Amino acid sequence: MTAPAVTDGRTEQSGPARARLLVVVAVAAEAEAVLRGLPGATAALPLPGGTLHRAQEVPVDVLAAGVGPAAAAAGACAALAAHPYALAVSAGIAGGFAPLAPVGSTVLADAIVAADLGAETPEGFADVTELGFGTVRHAPPPAAVALVARALGGPGLAVGPVLTVSTVTGSAARAAELAARHPGAVAEAMEGFGVAEAAARYGVPALELRTVSNPVGPRDRAAWRIGEALAALERAFAALPVHDLAARHEPDLAARHEPIEEAGRG
Repeated sequence: MTAPAVTDGRTEQSGPARARLLVVVAVAAEAEAVLRGLPGATAALPLPGGTLHRAQEVPVDVLAAGVGPAAAAAGACAALAAHPYALAVSAGIAGGFAPLAPVGSTVLADAIVAADLGAETPEGFADVTELGFGTVRHAPPPAAVALVARALGGPGLAVGPVLTVSTVTGSAARAAELAARHPGAVAEAMEGFGVAEAAARYGVPALELRTVSNPVGPRDRAAWRIGEALAALERAFAALPVHDLAARHEPDLAARHEPIEEAGRG
């Protein structure tokens, strides 16, 4: 498929805001893969510190926000402050937990979990929820998860918790520790929780959808299949029911898009 052309954004229609999906990825290669999966051209819309790529034929905006949960949260907040959205989607490539999510598979989060946000104690790791300082878990809307699972379903799809880490796992011991602490986890990445935290402050639900480039465990660059994972990401977005996902959450759209100083109160 030919990559969409980028225009200056001045063709955006006036009138009431349409419900759209905000897709947040880490790097340009992931954004390009997502955009290749969507039909038509895109318009470039400026944001503080970045650029939104707005699909013209489907209700999707794509933002490459940077690597890690802080960059993802900052980029997502900038987009959410500037435009109304029905749903935020953290997307990209990831490490998969064998045998649930082998290289080349697609993973869909039924929970978005901050796996290393907490403290080491003499009894082991305690997350911030256990410490009484907040949450480490966001639950995507079950109906939206089911809708995406039906659209992408098959032997190559794994549904389960996707872990957000600030340090990528590089040993078998660390992989085993995470798998034991988070039973059923299918993948680890570095941005999902940041996107979900930003979305929660605007009352916007969040999903996480990724494709697996490498197993979680000992770091072996020669075994990574980044090209295959990016191609799988393109196919996933080509099949994603974006109109249905946007329409499902459209009734509350106007109420959710509050001024920055009002967002997050209560």
